[in-house]
Amino acid sequence: MRPSIPPRLQSLTRSTCIGLSAALLAGTGHAHDGHGLFGAHWHATDTLGFVALALAVGAALWLSRK
Repeated sequence: MRPSIPPRLQSLTRSTCIGLSAALLAGTGHAHDGHGLFGAHWHATDTLGFVALALAVGAALWLSRK
């Protein structure tokens, strides 16, 4: 028998998946050649965005625990 997942966690998981999908799709947009997730160089703001995303996911997981 599969354990049931609490509705709050289901909602959080769904929101996280949607947010991550949007972030990955946004990685294809760039100001000039070399930007994006696999670009030739990154700026400080590129790195800051990935750090902010990691903190948001970490906070969501922390807040969703029992």
